Amino acid sequence: MAVRQALGRGLQLGRSLLLRFTAKPGPACSWGRPGPAAGWGRGERRGRAAGPGGEPRGLGLPDRYRFFRQSVVGLAARLQRQFVVRARGGAGPYGRAVFLAFGLGLGLIEEKQAEGRRAALACQEIQAIFTQKNKPMPDALDIRRRQGFRLEDYLIGQSIGKGCSAAVYEATMPALSQHLEKAEPTGALPGRGPDVTPQGEEGEQALGGPAFPFAIKMMWNISAGSSSEAIFTKMSQELVPASRVALTGEYGAVTYRKSKGGPKQLAPHPNIIRVVRAFTSSVPLLPGALTDYPDVLPPCLHPEGLGHGRTLFLVMKNYPCTLREYLRVNTPSPRLATMMTLQLLEGVDHLVQQRIAHRDLKSDNILVELDADGCPWLVISDFGCCLADERVGLQLPFTSWYVDLGGNGCLRAPEVSTACPGPRAVIDYSKADAWAVGAIAYEIFGLANPFYGQGRAHLESRSYQEAQLPALPESVPLDTRQLVRALLQRETSKRPSARVAANVLHLSLWGEHILALKNLKLDKMISWLLHQSAAALLANRLEEKSCVETKLKVLFLANLECDVLCQAALLLYSWRVTP
Repeated sequence: MAVRQALGRGLQLGRSLLLRFTAKPGPACSWGRPGPAAGWGRGERRGRAAGPGGEPRGLGLPDRYRFFRQSVVGLAARLQRQFVVRARGGAGPYGRAVFLAFGLGLGLIEEKQAEGRRAALACQEIQAIFTQKNKPMPDALDIRRRQGFRLEDYLIGQSIGKGCSAAVYEATMPALSQHLEKAEPTGALPGRGPDVTPQGEEGEQALGGPAFPFAIKMMWNISAGSSSEAIFTKMSQELVPASRVALTGEYGAVTYRKSKGGPKQLAPHPNIIRVVRAFTSSVPLLPGALTDYPDVLPPCLHPEGLGHGRTLFLVMKNYPCTLREYLRVNTPSPRLATMMTLQLLEGVDHLVQQRIAHRDLKSDNILVELDADGCPWLVISDFGCCLADERVGLQLPFTSWYVDLGGNGCLRAPEVSTACPGPRAVIDYSKADAWAVGAIAYEIFGLANPFYGQGRAHLESRSYQEAQLPALPESVPLDTRQLVRALLQRETSKRPSARVAANVLHLSLWGEHILALKNLKLDKMISWLLHQSAAALLANRLEEKSCVETKLKVLFLANLECDVLCQAALLLYSWRVTP
């Protein structure tokens, strides 16, 4: 704000105070009419009348400054009584100076609030534009909305992998394969698994080709029974990232969530897996079943099997590899690793906004694909351990040790691993996934995860201290190193939220010249945001498939909030000025 504007506001408001407390008593007493420079707030009328008790109704300031304004009025009245030197009510020089000083203070406060309102409004408008641009791309099954709800519709390929509760296979629809064979292959990634040919021409054809665009996840059903309703109820967490039409094969036009009170429905996000079909079917004898998981098969397929004859199947996009497999054969640059960490924070922030906690983040549950430039795009998968209860949100009552705390005990945040059950005990998961991202960041930057393994380098979330955290390589930007340590703070109050952390990396990656300014002001920040908006819109329009950087900028602008962005800027500033 220019000094001339501040002085103008101060003189105007100081004059109002002088007129109020130096005029003769009587019905003609008035607050005066504020001029154009008074800066009245949005939605307020100029020249408001006095209230029923004769108290003026405001100077165009927010309500939270009413106490300060009333204090100014009371002090001014006392000063007027002390420094009146003329019978006609004129105030002495000292009194006028005090009135002017208080008026100037009020003018500064009001102008600062006006600047904040302008910045907030600009952020809201940018956010509205990019929220529309951030819609997910349609999947291959969108063109076949009435198909794909039976296991017989798919051609099952080789095993992609298996976990503690499911096996995943590559799959396609025969009619769809002919259409996809004409499409250009996507970028191939090495090391998807033992059943896939490694790098080379054959490997690229196997990994990048469109022959198997889907992945089918077959859940192992040991305790849910064989009825479809019991299966959906028991495995409801797996359905959190399901699309609106994923279950219409079982329940028709009315989705399972609305008719049966199932889990939350997670809104789509580019960094979170999307389940496009979910259905129950008889358990088939798939390739490698008798070798990889014989104990969970039904007795009709294996005499010693403990499973039921029917289970849940989930159909998703087939991603080339997991994050663990990608990092096994690739070493991303510090800038690329920073963008990969940023993608995880964007996905976690989306979960927090939906009041959902993943609770099982690890490199095996994060999928990877490459863009046209070879840059990895990360997608969070496997929601079998998530917390997605409408009744509790992210605040889980911990009444006994029987309460499920989620999977992957090594990467449980300290507030989860140290919690003790009790009648009123509650575990706050709002920053637990962000803590896990901080631990996974060590793997992304080429180091061993300090919370895995054994020995002196192994840390436990229950008892570690921040000083024990290993240092990231010096090649990693200082802002990123500071952020990883901040995400691994034991106290949740000191740990930044996923949104603030994501904004920190956005500013660090693309706002360096803004952060270099000694006096960063909101107007400068908004100018930079408008420049980023124009660049993102242009890049998104010129490219058939947006690159990773453009996608990240669109995500950043679609989640833009002025207050949270200022928090991130202040956090960065504090790290840079403090050794």
